[in-house]
Amino acid sequence: MISIDIEKKLRAYPGQQVLKVAAQFAAGSITKIYGPSGAGKTTFLKVIAGFVSTERGTIAANNITWLDTSSKINLSPQKRKVGFVFQDYALFPNMTVRQHLEYATDDEAWIERLLAIGGLETHAAHKPEYLSGGQQQRLAILRALAIKPKLLLMDEPFSALDPEMKSGLLAQLNALFAEMGITVLIVSHNPQELEGWGANELLIK
Repeated sequence: MISIDIEKKLRAYPGQQVLKVAAQFAAGSITKIYGPSGAGKTTFLKVIAGFVSTERGTIAANNITWLDTSSKINLSPQKRKVGFVFQDYALFPNMTVRQHLEYATDDEAWIERLLAIGGLETHAAHKPEYLSGGQQQRLAILRALAIKPKLLLMDEPFSALDPEMKSGLLAQLNALFAEMGITVLIVSHNPQELEGWGANELLIK
């Protein structure tokens, strides 16, 4: 169970000065996060991951406190061990596909499985500049999964995928999430994207 109750000032967005979210997410659940542009959806994910600070709030995961501003507790992103798929991918230009995964894990069997899930087996020696946008996006997803996170945060993770590739990848990811019991929060602007996943919904406005 992940419990979140936060307030974060959004100074850059006129008319939406404070992001307020209070929610609980059951272990192994999938939640689609949606809302208007500028509402703070990406910021919400970054607060959970520990990339962005907040003025007030608490975050607890499996009875471990990650954030409690009143007690000055704020675990680093490394200690939270969250998988994060960035909207802009945030890949390392000097690393190959395989090296991105090896940076996160030394489990070769897991790496091979991830490459197969992402359809990147034949591109394992390629650096990001030689990958298409869709391939880069798939690599970003695989890298986030490489650490075998219990919580996976995904910011528009399927926007660059063509319909055929997206359909196959979604099916494999849904099965993998269930197998590993991963709790998943996904920011998406496509209301049909996660049909069949049994995903919950959280509106941020």
